[in-house]
Formats: sequence, C-alpha cells, structure tokens
Amino acid sequence: MTKYRDHLDVQGPQRQAPSIAALAVVVLVAGAIAMAISPVFVRHAEVGPFTSAFHRVFLALPLLYVWKRVESRNRPAEPDPGWTRATVLTGLFFAGVLCFWHLSILNTTIANATFLATMAPVWVMALSLCIGERVTRPMLAGLGLCVGGAGMLIGSSTALAPERLAGDLYGIGTSLFYGLYVLAIRVARRDSPPGRLMFRSSAIAAVVLAVVAALAENNWVPAGLSGVVALLLMAFVSHAGGQGMLAFSLGHLSAAFSSLVIFVEAIAAALFGWLFFDETFGPWQLLGGAAILLGLFVARPRQDRARGLGPKRRPAPVEVLW
Repeated sequence: MTKYRDHLDVQGPQRQAPSIAALAVVVLVAGAIAMAISPVFVRHAEVGPFTSAFHRVFLALPLLYVWKRVESRNRPAEPDPGWTRATVLTGLFFAGVLCFWHLSILNTTIANATFLATMAPVWVMALSLCIGERVTRPMLAGLGLCVGGAGMLIGSSTALAPERLAGDLYGIGTSLFYGLYVLAIRVARRDSPPGRLMFRSSAIAAVVLAVVAALAENNWVPAGLSGVVALLLMAFVSHAGGQGMLAFSLGHLSAAFSSLVIFVEAIAAALFGWLFFDETFGPWQLLGGAAILLGLFVARPRQDRARGLGPKRRPAPVEVLW
C-alpha cells in the first residue's frame, strides 16, 4: 500500500510532528465550524431534503476537481491506487449521512438533530479497532466531557415529542453513518491525498443522492435566488470547505480524536441558532461549550516520547478489517 507523506501511523497522533498535528487540529476545528452552519443553508434551500443533499455534493464537484488537479501536479511521483474500497465506502456512507441529516433537520428541532448527530464519536470509538487504531483512556475521558457538554449546550432546547420521533430517529441514523464515514476516510487517507479522495467520494455520493432525490422528490430547482445562494454556500462552505478540511486532518490525526471535534459543531450550531433564529445562548450554553473544549484538551494528541518516557516500541499489529 502506498503511504503518502502526510499519512500518520495507525496508532494516532502520538507520533506526528507537533507542528503538523497542531495544524491538523486547527484545520479540523475550522472544518467543524464550516459544517455546523449547514442547517441554516438547508432550511433556506427551497428544495426537498434529498435534493438539497444532492446539490451539496454535486455543486462542489468542480471546486473539488480543481483541488484534485492542483494536488496531482504537486505529487507527480506518487501512484494512484484507483477507486479503492475505502474510497467507495466513504462516498456511500456520506450519502447516508446527508440523507438522514437533512431529514432530521426538517423533521425535528435543530437542537435535537445536532445533539443526536454529535453522538457519532461513540460509534467511532466503538469501532476504531476495526481499522487498527486503539482508543486511549484520555480519549474516553474526553468523550465523556464532550457528551456532557453537548447535553448542557443544547440539551435545554431538546425535547422528546411523538410528532418528532421520526426526526429524532433520523438523527440517530446520522450519527451512525457519520461515525462510519469518519472511519472510512481515515482508512482511505492511508493511500490517497485529500483532494482526490474528496472528489471521488463526492462523485459517488452525488450519484446515490441523485437517484434518491429523483425517486423521492424530483424537484431540482429552487423557487428563488435565495435558494440558489443557499445551495451554493452549502456546497462550497460546508462540503468542499468543511468536509475537505476533515479529510485533510484525518491524514494526520486518529479517527477517535478527530471525531471528538464534531462536538465543536454543537458549539457553532448553538451560536448560529442564536444569531439566525433567536435561540437561547445563556450560562448553560457557555458552561457546555467550556466542557466540550476541556474534553478536547484532555483527549488532545500527546508527544509522550518527546518527554523522555523511554524508547519507542512498536505495538502489536492489529488486523484492519477494511
């Protein structure tokens, strides 16, 4: 298997150069913020949930193709492994994410949809051994803090109601598919740079979503200019920008730690809800945001060997299932 120069060892961020790991964390946080504004765009898209999901990936393809071409010129000697299984799964899982996410946004409250979607790290940590990565105790502690923080951040706005049960179930489906999506990206990044992976996986997702949208809705054009602008912003900001930054970071950071940064989306979503929909952002939300940031600090990448804790020992190999 080809190892690209931005690839990180399967045991996570502990062996990554500090400057690169720090850059990856910053990029990951920026990507989470870009993805967090997507509910605003979905609400103003003026098309159905499946059609807006299709436009999100389809309209981003030209920009992603340019990224792929620039990337290829900068990596002329690196072979192309082709459309690997991990690349295909990345596209299929992301199609599932968008189907469930957009349905959840439109069938329950934004708070419920966001809170349930942020449970994706639970699935990632439960399945990380399947891709040959271990989950450390600090990561588990960070997960606990982040879940508690998300509960304080948007828990006061969440509510269980029979008429929103379907939307809440869609939110749980979102978290499952998003967890699988993160794991698939992590594996795909072992032999593919981010631009190529984003273009190919988005093309796969676009095909799947086009079929779903045609069967379920078949209404492709927004009613007004505001809908067109919302779709373009969703494609460029949330997909090419947010998901692209996630794909870059997963070449440098473990899936478990990277998945925790999804909780930054909860902070950003609460802020966007306050700015655009006059939702509450008070002391509990501030405390929840602080708990999430503390959880990320607890689970942060560490350079243990740099502190003189003994010689580096390679861990026993773990079978990779993908």
